[in-house]
Amino acid sequence: MKIALAGNPNSGKTTLFNAITGKIEHVGNWAGVTVSKKEGIIKKTVNPSDTRITAVDLPGAYSMSPFSSEETITRDFIKNEKLDVIVNIVDATSLNRSLFFTTQLLALGIPVVVALNKSDLTKKKKTTINIANLSAQLGCPVVETIAANSSHNGLETLISKVIEVNGQPQTAPFSDQGVDLKNPQSVEYFDTQRFEFVKDLVGKVENRQIKSNAQTNQDIADRFLAHKWLGLPIFALVMWSVFSISQTHLGPILADTLVGWIDGLYALVEGLLGDQVSPVLSALLLDGIIGGVGAVVGFLPLIMVLFFLLALLEDSGYMARVAVVMDRFFKKVGLSGKSIIPMVIGTGCAIPGVMATRTIQNERQRRTTAMLTPFMPCGAKLPVIALFAGVFFNDAAWVGTAMYFTGIAIIIFGALMVVRITGEKNARTFFILELPEYRFPSIKRAIVSTLARAKAFIIKAGTIILLCNAAVQIMQTFNWQLQVVAEGAEQTSILAGIATPFAFVLIPLGFGVWQLAAAAITGFIAKENVVGTLAVVYGITNFIDTEELALVAGGSDVAGIMGLSSVAALAYLMFNLFTPPCFAAIGAMNAELEDKKWLWGGIAFQFGMGYVVAFITYQAGSYITTGALGQGFVYGLIACLALFGALIYCVNQGERKAQQTLALYTA
Repeated sequence: MKIALAGNPNSGKTTLFNAITGKIEHVGNWAGVTVSKKEGIIKKTVNPSDTRITAVDLPGAYSMSPFSSEETITRDFIKNEKLDVIVNIVDATSLNRSLFFTTQLLALGIPVVVALNKSDLTKKKKTTINIANLSAQLGCPVVETIAANSSHNGLETLISKVIEVNGQPQTAPFSDQGVDLKNPQSVEYFDTQRFEFVKDLVGKVENRQIKSNAQTNQDIADRFLAHKWLGLPIFALVMWSVFSISQTHLGPILADTLVGWIDGLYALVEGLLGDQVSPVLSALLLDGIIGGVGAVVGFLPLIMVLFFLLALLEDSGYMARVAVVMDRFFKKVGLSGKSIIPMVIGTGCAIPGVMATRTIQNERQRRTTAMLTPFMPCGAKLPVIALFAGVFFNDAAWVGTAMYFTGIAIIIFGALMVVRITGEKNARTFFILELPEYRFPSIKRAIVSTLARAKAFIIKAGTIILLCNAAVQIMQTFNWQLQVVAEGAEQTSILAGIATPFAFVLIPLGFGVWQLAAAAITGFIAKENVVGTLAVVYGITNFIDTEELALVAGGSDVAGIMGLSSVAALAYLMFNLFTPPCFAAIGAMNAELEDKKWLWGGIAFQFGMGYVVAFITYQAGSYITTGALGQGFVYGLIACLALFGALIYCVNQGERKAQQTLALYTA
């Protein structure tokens, strides 16, 4: 038996899906979190019958007439798949909006069960809903549910009703037979009639004691958090607080414990190997695998604290207000306020962030957002930020905060260029976003979300990063004749031979040595590899040990080994953060952009921005701190001017296209 979970965005579909299947799909208190269908088997605790039921969580949709790509997924699946029952998740606090979609589902002839979710919130608002009358009016069972609760949530009753209606005929309370789908006026007329039907139905079953037009505490909070001027500095303060807690205070305390375990494992394996084992094998196991992977995993507590705090912000409903605040600025550069949602999701991982652009209706805005979202530092880049902030800047909270706001600045600049290159700078777009209610964030959901992300991080560290660090260790150990590299002749290794040509290009950026170039190259496989590779090539696999070369103590020793000034280190950090993401994220960009010109243009722009930002940071920083420009200034300037010239050429081509389009419309 197969059922589909369908409903409006942010109605609680994925929360309900997780509750009945035991899965831990990502949820958030905003519209557009689910952008692809997910399947799971309903667990026995809510389905004591012998019937095996597969549930499919579909992206949110307001109508069977799709306006975005994820709504198209929902419509096509419902119409084309052989479903036994549709479970329509309805937000009990917003019947007027939700039941429009319900009446469309009821007209398909597939048995429907309505899950009246968030029923606890209606009671808090002193709103009563006549369930029996609503069920009679719709012609289908209606079950009150509270998907966020672990008990007394109505889910077992819901599943029993699903089994009960399976195979039964379904009648429609509203018929739109006679509508001419090719005629916009006909479609609009019947949609208006459907809205009137829903409005009349809600009037019969719902009794509100608090009028919706009365000012509430939520409205008062929005006056400040979503204010056009106060909203941005409040957002900056919130993000600074998040990074201060995760990177400076609580995170390092938890990291010390994990680092001790890693050091214990290192010492144990070192003792087991003894002196009789080949130095090559010993170096591979200790420095390449345990040291390299341990260097990355050592940052896990900092990342988990950050993810936990971000999960609390998402669940509270604050992030939707950030979208409203950012729309004021994004609109001026050709983006939508909705673009902030993929970017916020991208702070966890760029791949789902890029996929979340499906919620954006305008094609050019969707593609631009998919191309620019990887500029937001993701979870894989946090170990790099934590390493350089600890070693070169004494764990200063401003480093992480500055990287995120630099990412936003690059995104704004990039959007400004794209809208001119595409010739659509005069196009007008509109932003509509449903603001969810504020709620006290669930500690349980935040912990579950954090553990899921930590699991993914550890799996990557145990597979991709382990193999990459092992390969780096092997390439550093042997030369091109497959002979062990002699001490002091590391520049003859295979790794040095591969990285040296790239290092030459990086001289104007302040880090033109093969070790740093090699780390940047491996970062394209997975950004965490930057930390692991640096630990291997410099032989500082214990650099997060508080007793030796820790981020919280001994950072100057690591800085001395790397041979970087703080200015060059900041430039290197920005280069790794703002060049193209890992290959997996590039694959997601390819899928969402659906155009090779956009893909290669996006990758070229990412490379160019990373190079230019690092060049400006190093050269300007060197001049400010030492009174002289850095090494390779002339060559770097020529490269940056060439990149700028290519960008200006593309912008001029777009301006010409815009003028031709305008002339065509005014002719």
